Amino acid sequence: MPELLEAESARELIAERALGREIGSVDAPDTWYLKRGLTPRGVNRALQGRRLVTARRRGKQLLIDTDDGGPVLGLHLGMSGRVLIDGEAAGDPLLYASNRDDTAWHRFTLRFVDGGSLAMRDPRRLGAVELDPDEDRLGVDAPELTLPMLRALLVRSRAPIKAFLMDQTRIAGLGNLLCDEILWRSGIAPTRPAQSLDAGEQVRLQRAIRSTLRTLGKRGGSHTGDLMPAREPGGHCPRDGAPLARVTVGGRTTFFCPVHQR
Repeated sequence: MPELLEAESARELIAERALGREIGSVDAPDTWYLKRGLTPRGVNRALQGRRLVTARRRGKQLLIDTDDGGPVLGLHLGMSGRVLIDGEAAGDPLLYASNRDDTAWHRFTLRFVDGGSLAMRDPRRLGAVELDPDEDRLGVDAPELTLPMLRALLVRSRAPIKAFLMDQTRIAGLGNLLCDEILWRSGIAPTRPAQSLDAGEQVRLQRAIRSTLRTLGKRGGSHTGDLMPAREPGGHCPRDGAPLARVTVGGRTTFFCPVHQR
């Protein structure tokens, strides 16, 4: 499933392959995929003739600036979306969705004047496209989270710590796989109330967020964590061999070690 690391791979591909190219037309066959009242005709009128000038990211949200003060194109990968430029997909193949290149799954496509394209392929149809998205609806981008920021957020939340970490209005970019890996590395149970973390645990958590993103980013994505191979019924902790517990936190299936995560 796309999380911050997969969105960053898409941003890098856009920055490398799409910037400076002029948009000849926009193909938006799935009107449900267009958000905030956007229509196929409206998005084509807004983007046709413009060039992509900057590729940014905040959390899982991709933000592409256009020239001459044009609109910001916002792309969200949802649960199974991938960005393709001239047929090349960003990042490693997804684990929980088909990677087959079926054009019926191309929900949104920019067709460049030079004959190439930027497409959003999404089998499960849970991504989104919008213009000028409200960037401030998202919290701090996870790689930029400092210890003082984290402490200020934790003190105001009684939510389970995993649900807290997945709340995109607080910290943007962390999803199910990254959160399980971060909490496993920091030795914190996902069901703990966010407010209950002491000063030492807060330090461990902030360091685990930064180091996990850095390490898994180098490995190739959110699915490359040390815990990942054991995230299945009957799995055992890679650190101490204890049977993993499986619970639901924040509506998501969660695996953790009841021995060292407390």
